[in-house]
Amino acid sequence: MNPEHAPLIEMKNIEKHFGSVIALNGVSLEIYPGECHCLLGDNGAGKSTFIKTMSGVHKPTRGEILFEGKPMHFEDPRDAITAGIATVYQDLAMIPLMSVSRNFFMGNEPEKKFGPFKLFDHAYANEITMQEMRKMGINLRGPDQAVGTLSGGERQTVAIARAVHFGAKVLILDEPTSALGVRQTANVLATIDKVRKDGIAVVFITHNVRHALAVGDRFTVLNRGKTLGTAQRGQITPDELQDLMAGGQEMVALESSLGGTV
Repeated sequence: MNPEHAPLIEMKNIEKHFGSVIALNGVSLEIYPGECHCLLGDNGAGKSTFIKTMSGVHKPTRGEILFEGKPMHFEDPRDAITAGIATVYQDLAMIPLMSVSRNFFMGNEPEKKFGPFKLFDHAYANEITMQEMRKMGINLRGPDQAVGTLSGGERQTVAIARAVHFGAKVLILDEPTSALGVRQTANVLATIDKVRKDGIAVVFITHNVRHALAVGDRFTVLNRGKTLGTAQRGQITPDELQDLMAGGQEMVALESSLGGTV
């Protein structure tokens, strides 16, 4: 918890039902500016439903979500994006054969007028793309380089830089390191650190405890659609976090040892 700031997002006892299936069953969470909040859970824990509920894809069956202190009623993901909640999914929503700059500005194409016609402003797009990628520590051969020639870590960085450039206040990252090698993972974690230091809230969805502990400020474990509690950096060991993901009973003992809510 960061007492200097009000939370950007508050999720209060969120439930999401799909018919008789309960995907989320009482999720409570707070997301603060400038923090990396890691949400951990094994397959089937409810992480995907959680992401889609926070980003406006699903409407909660019960509970309340506050965004910047006001009830959040997004009709669709575009409303969430406009408000400043950006989600980078595992598939990255990129076209491999298109250039980095074209992918960077996909859906937000800058235009210039040529008589009665409007054309894609290549010069502006190229300049901004190179500039934003350099900020993230990636030096491209050129803005016309095809996205498909980039490493997995570099593609993740393009997606993150794109979200930040277009005004993300909350950046939700869905397993960004799951299919990456050691060096690429280190690059993505460094990018997350840069974004957090710029005051953007990062929600880092992962099942990898080591990756979470490398950049996380707070850690929430999701198990069978429920949050088992939230621990701050330094309050929980890697083994305790791993055990929570596997079972969930250990949080009760951990809360008792710390004298209250973790």
